[in-house]
Amino acid sequence: MNHFSLKSLPKLAIIAATTVFFSCNLNTSPDKFFGVAVLNTNFVNDFGTDRLAKHIQLETLEFADRPSTKKKGDEAQNAINNKILYMEKVVKDVMELPENDDTREIKALSLSIFEYVIPVYKNEYTAYAKLCDEKGPEDQKELIIQNIEKKYVPHFEEKLALLLDKGKAYAQKHDLNVKWD
Repeated sequence: MNHFSLKSLPKLAIIAATTVFFSCNLNTSPDKFFGVAVLNTNFVNDFGTDRLAKHIQLETLEFADRPSTKKKGDEAQNAINNKILYMEKVVKDVMELPENDDTREIKALSLSIFEYVIPVYKNEYTAYAKLCDEKGPEDQKELIIQNIEKKYVPHFEEKLALLLDKGKAYAQKHDLNVKWD
């Protein structure tokens, strides 16, 4: 006598999907873990720098003799919003990484870096981008950048240096081919 019924099929599908999800999540390779938790921080390595400020400002650059460079007036803000969206996706990706004695500290440091800079992008860098789009006063823009540098950069650099130190040790332990230039 067969005790299998169609009523049990959805339960089996859920169990199978859950098993696949957790087994894939628990078997994250060291290379993938490193890429998500450590290498993604390259996206914010220009945080608090003049290079980032200049990049945001260049989003608004127009040339009178080239109509194709005419801006709508929200390019710098869109660039910041896109960076925020990407960082929020990275946070979700890092949160989904498995945690064990080998990964716990790196995962926490990676999350803390993104959670530290995202509010600055949402507030100060968005305000800066708006001023850039509006062709606002240079002294106001400079003040925002100086405040970011004074208020946030020292702690950001400490966090990033600690993550990179832990990341180097992790890469060495797992024999990952990483160039630290």
